[in-house]
Amino acid sequence: QWGHQPPYAPQGPYGQYGPPSPGPTRGTNVLAILSLVFAFVFSPAGIVLGHLAKRQLRTSGEEGDQLATWGLILSYVFTGLGLLICCGWIALVAFAGVDGGMTY
Repeated sequence: QWGHQPPYAPQGPYGQYGPPSPGPTRGTNVLAILSLVFAFVFSPAGIVLGHLAKRQLRTSGEEGDQLATWGLILSYVFTGLGLLICCGWIALVAFAGVDGGMTY
């Protein structure tokens, strides 16, 4: 008739895990990550978090020094741009009020 299906091959032993890791790895500093995030959200907080992250990184040995540096750079740039925009807007309102030409 149809013949018989050949038997399944025996299951081999479970595989071994890889070699152990060289030791506990230090993760990325959370404040460094938050500094970079807050550079785009609320840059003054990014400045504070960046400086705190730099201080922690000196003693903890964690990774994230470049993240904290970029968080600081971007936070200072965005804060400066925000201040320039606010000062320009205030100057525009002040000078427009002087020459306003409003009649009563």
